Amino acid sequence: MFEKNLHIGYLLDFYGDILPERKRSVMDMYYNEDLSLAEIAAEIGISRQGVRDIIKKAEDELSFYEEKLGLAQKLRNTEEHANKLVSLAAKMELPDEFTAELDILTKIISE
Repeated sequence: MFEKNLHIGYLLDFYGDILPERKRSVMDMYYNEDLSLAEIAAEIGISRQGVRDIIKKAEDELSFYEEKLGLAQKLRNTEEHANKLVSLAAKMELPDEFTAELDILTKIISE
């Protein structure tokens, strides 16, 4: 379950801005602020079940976006390969221009 929470949290960071404000707010409170369902319910004035329903629908929406677009996984793959390139470059004597461009690429990916 913890791994699923990390996965949804990552998708929230990636696609959260395209969720409706209410869903995004509830998801932020649940995943980023680590508030309980009861705390969120009291904050926004609905039942715990209502909060759970919002979270479930938002999780489904985030998973749908990733299933259709795959952008979060593509970014993870790109980061992984960029890090491998950095490691390989550190072991080799490469022109300064190459290492500078590689540094720029890794910074762009990390943002």
